[in-house]
Amino acid sequence: QVQLVESGGDMVQPGGSLRLSCAASGNAFSINAMGWYRRAPGKQRELVARISSSGGSTNYADSVKGRFTVSRDNAKNTVYLQMNSLKPDDTAVYYCNAVRNTIPLWTWGQGTQVTVSS
Repeated sequence: QVQLVESGGDMVQPGGSLRLSCAASGNAFSINAMGWYRRAPGKQRELVARISSSGGSTNYADSVKGRFTVSRDNAKNTVYLQMNSLKPDDTAVYYCNAVRNTIPLWTWGQGTQVTVSS
């Protein structure tokens, strides 16, 4: 069973930046595409960024395109989300997971809270 541990969330002012990390246990990390999801208060969880297993292809939701960058280090079983120009609408709990199309594959981790507020 793969375990996911997200970290790096914090409270920041609008326009600020954060870098989230997600470490996965086990041997299945490098063969799977990975995604960053978020769930804002009162909303459903949404996929905001996706990266292929090799890291050569990325996709973003329109709401974060140009501001967020997903990357991965397969040697460390870790995926990252660099978030710049943060907005209050980015406030959410952020999760990572292996993803097939938009479908998450593994048990969710605890997530990491990002709060954007002045």
